[in-house]
Amino acid sequence: MLRFGIVLMAGLLSAAPALAGPWADGMFEEFGKDFGSVPRGQVLTHPFAIRNNTGQVVTISNVRVSCGLCTSATALKGQLRPGEETSLVVRMDSGKVNGLKTVYIYVTFSEPQLDEVRLWIQANSRDDVNVTPETLAFGRNKRGAALSQTTTITFYGDVPSEISAVQSESNYVQAKVVAARHGGNEVSYDLTVKLRSDIPVGRWFTDVWVKTNNPMMPRVRVPVTVEIEPPVTLSFTTVSLGDVHVGESSERKLVVRGARPFRITEVEGTDDVIQVKDSSSESKELHVLTVRLKGGTPGDVNRTLKVITDIKDEGEVEFRARGHVVP
Repeated sequence: MLRFGIVLMAGLLSAAPALAGPWADGMFEEFGKDFGSVPRGQVLTHPFAIRNNTGQVVTISNVRVSCGLCTSATALKGQLRPGEETSLVVRMDSGKVNGLKTVYIYVTFSEPQLDEVRLWIQANSRDDVNVTPETLAFGRNKRGAALSQTTTITFYGDVPSEISAVQSESNYVQAKVVAARHGGNEVSYDLTVKLRSDIPVGRWFTDVWVKTNNPMMPRVRVPVTVEIEPPVTLSFTTVSLGDVHVGESSERKLVVRGARPFRITEVEGTDDVIQVKDSSSESKELHVLTVRLKGGTPGDVNRTLKVITDIKDEGEVEFRARGHVVP
């Protein structure tokens, strides 16, 4: 790594806050990613998280890779204020790699001081394994929903590899593998992945690994991606009711969705000025609320309301109602 190879003027050193040692390393949670054995042709992606914990503005001035033919790297943000986070997204095209390949990524910082961090990725690109689909992408789902997907792993060769074990990097991801087909120079397995219903809200990028009896291909990676939303969500969090004359009213619709059927038991914050009516008292996965502003005393109306449902965990959501009553 480049460690302050430039001599700065004494005046600049005295003006800039001191940062001890290789300060940029401290912003990274990890410095490498091993993709294991992968089918030749897969495009492998990994985000390296960066968090500015320096207390100063940080600028990423350059990102370069040791293999521009097979790998690219992009910082989602070039400048970070104190406390801000971003990711350096690295992509490797395994179709342009034959066998084991290690690529280094160099991230250069110009502020608050010059520093450089070296990251690495590694993959074993092979023609004797196939994963279909290659990624278990669950998409966007509500917390509490029952989620399950299956992919098929196929090995080829005079003596095809066999799976000896399966392991998940996350306790919220449960994996099971069963033999599907075996014949000639081909053997297939079905890998089924289930997500626990209590998986936390957020974007998840994790891996499931299958171990084989082939020393040249000890582990095969199957990536898992999912975005978990709260069990109850709103179509938007601010309801704009516009201008309302005294004695008149204005209405807007607000959609409330749940991971499973639910009832709205109460809406806190309503009164004679702001009223909310549910389209149904039944237990449903989708409710349409009518939010009404009644023109009373002239002036601005800015109210936070809470929708309470019969879902036990995280079954409450808030939204803001705004409007203006004119004479």
